[in-house]
Amino acid sequence: MPVTPYDSRPWLSSYAEGVPHRIDAPSQTLPEMLTASVRAFGGRPALEFFGAVTTYRQLGEQVDRAAEGLRRLGVQKGDRVALVLPNCPQHVVAFYAVLRLGAIVVEHNPLYTARELRHQFEDHGARFAIVWDKTVDTVAGFPSDLDLERIISVDLTEALPFSKRVALRLPVKKARESRAKLTATPKAKNALPWKKLVDQRRISRRVAGPVLEDTALLQYTSGTTGSPKGAILTHANLRANAMQGRAWVPGLVDGKETFYGVLPLFHAYGMTLCLTFAMSIGAKLVLFPTFDLELVTQAARTSPATFLPAVPPIYDQLARAASRGTIDLSSIRFAISGAMSLPVSTVRAWEDATGGILVEGYGMTESSPVAVGNPMGRTRRPGTVGVPFPSTEIRVVDPADPSVDVPLGERGELLIRGPQVFQGYWGRPGDTAASLLEGDWLRTGDIVEVSSDGFVTIVDRLKELIITGGFNVSPSEVEQVLEAHPDVDAAAVVGLPRLSGGEEVAAAVVLRDGAVFDAGALRDFCRTRLGAYKVPRRITAVDDLPRSLIGKVLRREVRESLLSE
Repeated sequence: MPVTPYDSRPWLSSYAEGVPHRIDAPSQTLPEMLTASVRAFGGRPALEFFGAVTTYRQLGEQVDRAAEGLRRLGVQKGDRVALVLPNCPQHVVAFYAVLRLGAIVVEHNPLYTARELRHQFEDHGARFAIVWDKTVDTVAGFPSDLDLERIISVDLTEALPFSKRVALRLPVKKARESRAKLTATPKAKNALPWKKLVDQRRISRRVAGPVLEDTALLQYTSGTTGSPKGAILTHANLRANAMQGRAWVPGLVDGKETFYGVLPLFHAYGMTLCLTFAMSIGAKLVLFPTFDLELVTQAARTSPATFLPAVPPIYDQLARAASRGTIDLSSIRFAISGAMSLPVSTVRAWEDATGGILVEGYGMTESSPVAVGNPMGRTRRPGTVGVPFPSTEIRVVDPADPSVDVPLGERGELLIRGPQVFQGYWGRPGDTAASLLEGDWLRTGDIVEVSSDGFVTIVDRLKELIITGGFNVSPSEVEQVLEAHPDVDAAAVVGLPRLSGGEEVAAAVVLRDGAVFDAGALRDFCRTRLGAYKVPRRITAVDDLPRSLIGKVLRREVRESLLSE
């Protein structure tokens, strides 16, 4: 291949002190990684859930018992096992127990509708499912032509400390609210209770486990093309990404850190930062079923965090609470943000509140997921997503012809190559070929600019660019202008079809308290900052914007809503 501007890897000079340029090839599968942590940190807390603590030694024993229970049910190497669980200790145990057998974890959002879950079950064909008891009846109601043989039902309250289990039975309002969140409607009759599954002896060491090249996880994502599909991630992919994360933060101390699990473990971001990275360094993982400011405030009093992976809205809420004096965040030395753009104002507020460092990272499910991050040191550059991780290469290419590299500083589609890049999409060779190019380069579908020293700035999603009058319009650029108006709290910009062909720029805005909607004034404001073709022709005021569980605005749903009107 011809020499490209990216072959010299200009970003290496910006790495934080102590960060290696490359990581060693992984030598442990994920169960072997956990076993190493159990040996090294056996008496240290591994998990905390509403005050109930599980040590690494106890976690290892529970994983072994659950693995034996699954083996006796008939789970074999290569079987898909669906997890439909919120954040809880049983989720962590189930994840590693499935992997111990060489089976494949398939993560699911437990709040999905029956239609959404059924589509994924039809795609992956799991024979076994470990399911939150509030969702058991939904899964049990799937048609008999699916391959599903057995459902294991998980009651989250069994993981609570004894005092809180008792409190849930008290006839007070707060207890009723907590019980409604954690307990179930009547369970399907054929569901096996989790506590019976784990009431086994520990699995024999003679039972073979997986090898590095085996598939560990199917993680569903819309990917770079089309509808949700299962990204195939191996033990080597996921272990490499945990190793890259550890290398990126040399200031961490193995066996001494406390991570807060406020991100959903069924999402690629929460899975890697909490289920693999945290466990690999012997950290204590404090689990929250969902982000709740009151619960985090309570936990901070007794188990203060030292490392927080989260998203900008969570950092904003916590920083505001700290400014009011309701929570002490000074223990958090390191924080990494992902999933959406991190405003510089959020970085300043967070670092004022904690004295620690907050940086933005970038990745996608297909890269396990982290591939690029801002250095955890003085060379970081707020407003960018940073530089490639160790052992990770990037290129920026012409989206119409990915064989053509564009010069540094010019816009193009980002390509990624590294040990964390996935193996393809489950049962979809056509989609795999469209996303994985020759040489194992992953097409991200993101339009970026890369500076002369290797810092990456995300411009927009290729598939979300609006084409109007022959010009490309970046939704993010227009959203940033609208959100700079004093009356606008949040904005989402999409393209709507014109009868004459092409698209028109349309926006949905959420107003600040007390503001009066004036579409004409907002358009005039945009005209002072944007070219005429970028100014929204249609602006609609809405009460709120649809967001994913981690807070990302769902532009596709905004577009569908505006079209329906």
